[in-house]
Amino acid sequence: MSGTVEKNIVRESGIVAASAVGLKWNADIVTASTVTVEGNNGYWINTTSNAITITLPSAATKGDQIVLIDYARTWGTNKIIIDSNGLKYQGQDDSYTVEYNTSGQSLNIVFSDSTKGWIPLDDDVAAFEPVAPPTQKALFGFGTTGSYTAVTNLVNSSGVVGSDVTGVGTARHGLAAANFGGDKAIFGYGYSSAARVATTNLVSNEGVVASDTSGVGSVRYHLAAATFGGDKAIFGYGNTGSMVSITNLVSSSGVVATDTTGVGTARNGLGAAEFGVGKAIFAYGNGGSDVSMSNLVSNLGVVATDVSGVGTARRFLAAASYGGDKAIFGYGIGGSSSSLTNLVNNSGVVASDVSGVGTARAELAATSYGGDKAIFGYGVTGSNVSMTNLVNNSGVVAADVDGVGTARNTLAAAGYSFSA
Repeated sequence: MSGTVEKNIVRESGIVAASAVGLKWNADIVTASTVTVEGNNGYWINTTSNAITITLPSAATKGDQIVLIDYARTWGTNKIIIDSNGLKYQGQDDSYTVEYNTSGQSLNIVFSDSTKGWIPLDDDVAAFEPVAPPTQKALFGFGTTGSYTAVTNLVNSSGVVGSDVTGVGTARHGLAAANFGGDKAIFGYGYSSAARVATTNLVSNEGVVASDTSGVGSVRYHLAAATFGGDKAIFGYGNTGSMVSITNLVSSSGVVATDTTGVGTARNGLGAAEFGVGKAIFAYGNGGSDVSMSNLVSNLGVVATDVSGVGTARRFLAAASYGGDKAIFGYGIGGSSSSLTNLVNNSGVVASDVSGVGTARAELAATSYGGDKAIFGYGVTGSNVSMTNLVNNSGVVAADVDGVGTARNTLAAAGYSFSA
């Protein structure tokens, strides 16, 4: 007889019932491909590297209990297989194949008798939905005034932009930035002197920009970046001499990965922002002509194919998250400079144009701040400006705020710090 038990969820509580006789928890984390377990014991099962076959005791007494827990939340990648070792499992003999393949699962089995054998008391999935505190502060950095610069301007939790901070790292423009690790940021790529670069600069949770880190991936500029997965980031698209759609993932420690083959229309001058729960969106840009298409990014950093565009096709706009789970694209140039915005709901659906507020301009930057708000800043209107426009947690853009710091364009911005 053969069969498979998969995702056999009995109830929703996620609570493993206490043993009537008390459990002894195994001190070791199980990682080997096979393990024999004992009654009235609990085990942490780590399938990060491989599937694991769990061999149950060959003899058991009514009331014997065994608890297995997905230590690394990887059973969905590498399953566990239960070998009932001659005894029955839910009334079936051990010729059945019993598998559990859901990440975050816990399995609590109790032995009944020779007729039914081992019976799951619980085989729940424990929810894993921790939400990091939102970032409170932000910074604008780098760009060009006609000459490349590395200056930064910090933004406090009320959206007030600070004066110039002396630049660190290679002065450049056409770069991108995103939050990573929950409370830190990264600037990356761009154009410096007469060459495109892949250089990155990490930003601490105090807003301090670090010196250059050697670049990884294709050198390019006019790309975009966004946070995804809660604590990671993704750089995508841009110009290497020709338009590309390659992406580079950034770990929760700020380590940039090698190129991932591009998905969607190759283009530059686009924007990107986080939305929903750990997802991101790239949208707009120029791929030979201005477009309004978008590409969604899953919470694992996987980029989806093109979604038909909504709103005015344009390039050199900016984007940021707001409201905790939504995003906004704004400004840019599509024949002429605009101050149009397009809101993105928490499912990644881009809305039609909203009449512009503030000075029409392009080559600006945007970031979230204050937990659930956003700010657009700097750019070019015909000449460089340093004005900003705040966005409230409903996505409403406010009038111009007089600029602070060096007026410049093609800069980048990102949020940092859990502390206001």
